Amino acid sequence: MKRLALLAALVAGAAGRAVPQDGTSLPAQLRARIARAPAQAVGLYYRSLARPDSVLIGANLRFHAASTMKVPVMIQIFRDADAGLLTLDDSLVVHATFPSLVDGSPFDVDKADDSDSTLYLRLGGKASVRELLELMITRSSNLATDILIERVGAPRAQASARALAAWSIQVLRGVEDGKAYRAGLNNTTTARDLGALLAAIAQHRAASPAACAAMLAILSRQEFNEGIPAGLPPGIPVAHKTGWIGQVVYHDAALVSPPAGGGYVLVVLTGGLQEDSVAYGLVRDLSHLVYAAVAPAP
Repeated sequence: MKRLALLAALVAGAAGRAVPQDGTSLPAQLRARIARAPAQAVGLYYRSLARPDSVLIGANLRFHAASTMKVPVMIQIFRDADAGLLTLDDSLVVHATFPSLVDGSPFDVDKADDSDSTLYLRLGGKASVRELLELMITRSSNLATDILIERVGAPRAQASARALAAWSIQVLRGVEDGKAYRAGLNNTTTARDLGALLAAIAQHRAASPAACAAMLAILSRQEFNEGIPAGLPPGIPVAHKTGWIGQVVYHDAALVSPPAGGGYVLVVLTGGLQEDSVAYGLVRDLSHLVYAAVAPAP
C-alpha cells in the first residue's frame, strides 16, 4: 500500500536540484549521453509534477509507438468503465484472428511474436476485461491488446488521448496487422504525447480518481524493467510502459516517485539501435542522470 500511495501522490513533494553537483546542466548531460549512442533518433521528455521544470530533447519527433500505444487503450477502457459502457468484470471471447485495417482481410496474432503466451492457452474461452488489461500492460500481451481494441475502438482511444493533450498521437489499429504495417498505417507517438498521457493519469485527469489510481497500480506491476527503472536506486516506485520492435524502436514511458517527493514524468523513445543491450543502456543512463539531478535529497 505504501508503494501505491507514493505513486498516487506524484504531484506532491519538494523541489529538486535543477543542476547536478558538478555544475553541468541536466540538458547538457542528457544531450552528451544521447550523442554517444548510435541511434538514428532519440526523443526525451522530462516534466516535474511538483514544480515548473521540464527538459525536452527531440520531444516532438515521431516514432512508431510499438507497445506504448497500449497506454491510450487502457485509458479508454477505464473511461468507458466510468461511463457505464462496460465493467472490468465483463467477459470477452479470447480469439486470435482480427480484420486488417487495410481491407478487412483476416490476420492472426502470432504467439511466437508475443511477449505473453498464457492467453493463447485460453483460445475459444473467455477472459475478463480486468485480466486482459493486466496482461496488456504488465506483460505487453499483443493478443489481449487486440481483443480490448476490438471492444473500445482505436479511433475512440485516439480521440480520448488527444483530448488529454496528446495532440498528435495516432492510434489506428491493433498489433501485428502486417498488411497495415507494410502500408505505413502505423500507431505513432512522440515523447511529449506519452508524457501528456502519463501526467494526466498521475493528476487524475485521464479518468476518475479511482480509475487513475487503478491505472497507476497496473503500470507499477510492469514486468519489463530494463530501461528507466534500471537507472533508479533500488526500491524507487515507478509506473511505466515499454515498447519494442527489434532493431526498429525501444521506448520507455514512466512516472517516477522519489521517496522525498518531487514526482516526475520521463519518456525516452529511441529508433534504430541494433542491439537490445545498447538500447537498454541508453535509456537506463538517461534515467539515472535525470534522477540524480532532480530527485530531492531524503
